[in-house]
Order: sequence, then structure tokens, then C-alpha cells
Amino acid sequence: MTRPEMILLDYGGTLLREPDLDFRRGWRALLRHAARNPLGRTADELCAFDAAHFRALAPARRAGFEIHEHQMLRYTCDMNRVRLGLSWDEAEDVLWDAACPMGEECLLPGAREALAFLEREGVRTGVVSNIAWSGRALKRRLDALLPGNRFEFIIASSEYGVRKPDRRLFDLALSLADLPAARVWFIGDTFPTDVLGAAGAGVWPVLFGSSPAEAIFPYSRIGGWAELPALLNASQSCEKR
Repeated sequence: MTRPEMILLDYGGTLLREPDLDFRRGWRALLRHAARNPLGRTADELCAFDAAHFRALAPARRAGFEIHEHQMLRYTCDMNRVRLGLSWDEAEDVLWDAACPMGEECLLPGAREALAFLEREGVRTGVVSNIAWSGRALKRRLDALLPGNRFEFIIASSEYGVRKPDRRLFDLALSLADLPAARVWFIGDTFPTDVLGAAGAGVWPVLFGSSPAEAIFPYSRIGGWAELPALLNASQSCEKR
């Protein structure tokens, strides 16, 4: 384990969480912006249609492909002949903000402090997330809840059509960072996507919060952000041997 020049971070369940996520609430907020709704669709009907469409795409997502929230919104609205008086970016923000309001409860304990610690240590940071929300919307939420972050880039799988553990997302991050895999760590809370994906790309995997799992390759684990300084210090000790 080598001390990293950069640490890549997962979003959901690692930096932030989405408590009380309620898409019916989101569609109620969105429907207030309807310029046309000739079929008289209700928010509950639109939410149910959208959820069914998302479930129908589950096999593709399990196969490693990603969808984009704008595609979801457009399909649901067009199929139900709803015309919004908003751009798709604006509609996405209204939907996400109402479905999961941004507040302190969205923060993983110690996330802000961990980012401040990494900045003091001179460790660069970036985000790689499996997410259907757009990269723009993800950056907006991260910037709002983690103000002053120094993320050099935020990679949303929705923008590239593939999901972790596909190594292409990790290779993309390494290209943007201009670093070899040996100088980078990835911290995420899901073993099959985050740990296996990072290891497959030659990046050092750090499992966050979850119970350890058996693997044929080495990886690290931290139970929470308070354990990160000790792990980073341990990597320095390894380099000095």
C-alpha cells in the first residue's frame, strides 16, 4: 500500500446519503411547473410510470450500462404528453431537491473533516459515482453540502453510459488526474462495484463502512471517516520500510 497522491471517492453511502428519498414528493413539485397536461396526469401516476420504466431498465444497469436522468424525464413526460415550462436541467433540480431535500442529514459523519484533512495533507481528490443523475446535478449537490471542496473532477456514470465496476470509469479518472494507478486510492461503500472495480484498474481499494468481504487481492477498510488519518499514516510507514 503506497501513500496516495490522489484519493477518488464514491458519492452515495460514502460522502453523502439520501435519507427519506421520496419521488412522489419530487413529482408533485415538478408537476407544478407543467405548461401542458392534457391527459390530466397526477403526480402519483407520473411517479409510478417513471418507477416502472426505471425497473424495466434494471437488466441493462445490472449488465453495466447506465441511463441518464434527462432520458428518464423526457420519456415519462413525452409518453404522458406532459409539457414542462422548464429546461431539463431545471426539471432535474426540482425533482431531486424535492425528492431528497439537501440538509445536514445528508452528510456522512466526518465527511467534511476528512476532506479538510486530505487537503492539509496535500492529497488530491475526485469523485466517481454510479448515478443516473447528471454530472452537473451531482456537482451542484456536492458543492452545496460540501462547500469549499477541492474535487478536481466529478465523474457521473450517467455521462459515460457505463457503471462501476467497469474499469473504463477508473481509467477515465486516472487520465483526468494524469496519475498512474499505483498513486491513487478509491474509497467506496460497495464491494462488488467500488472495491472490485478499483482493484481491476490497479487502484488501491478502500472499503468504507461495510462489513469486510473475502477477496483474492489486498484491500483496506475503514469503518468511518475518523479512521482515514490512521490509514494514511500507515501507508507512510509502509513506504519508509
